[in-house]
Amino acid sequence: MTEIKMVRARRVRALPNWQLEIVFDDGMMGVTDLAEFVNLGPMTEPLKDPAYFARVFVEMGVPTWPNGCDIDPINAHMRMREAGTLRAASEAA
Repeated sequence: MTEIKMVRARRVRALPNWQLEIVFDDGMMGVTDLAEFVNLGPMTEPLKDPAYFARVFVEMGVPTWPNGCDIDPINAHMRMREAGTLRAASEAA
């Protein structure tokens, strides 16, 4: 059984090709690929524009865009952990 760790995003940064770097409140960070996410429908349609995708910000611990579209930080953390791509945020300094 996979442990579900309650985490929130502390910082986010848009990267090229619909990649999103997330720093979590547990001191870990990673990059998630949202290329498929931006094709899910009307809510994610504006994110196809790289300039709009870059407008991501953290609202109440959740990566969010101006139109209200957001991603679940817990799911992103779990996916990064399972893929082995999480690392200590201090390593990136």
